[in-house]
Amino acid sequence: MSTDDLRLIGIAWRLDRLRWVPTDVLHKIVTSDGACMWPPPDDSPPDARSDQELAETLCGGCLVRDECLELELRTGGGETIGVWGGMTDDDRRALHPHWLRRGERIDRGER
Repeated sequence: MSTDDLRLIGIAWRLDRLRWVPTDVLHKIVTSDGACMWPPPDDSPPDARSDQELAETLCGGCLVRDECLELELRTGGGETIGVWGGMTDDDRRALHPHWLRRGERIDRGER
């Protein structure tokens, strides 16, 4: 097992605390408290050379990163795109199978 797999498994375990939170509640939390849901004052996109740098810039100080990540894994699944929960789409796609193995999910049932 690679170091990256262990990192992803650790993230999946961390998200496990949110598995019983209904999706509509997560959506409300993310859209009301998510740092990226409010445009910057000058409406200009952040400077970023890569998706990872963009994720770190957009999500760096966000208080609901885990909720955002859990929501995107539920709704985007293995087809997730963009920057959500401080991770790139490639990282979330790699996380998705580990996330699915972490017990039951309220909206997805047993996997």
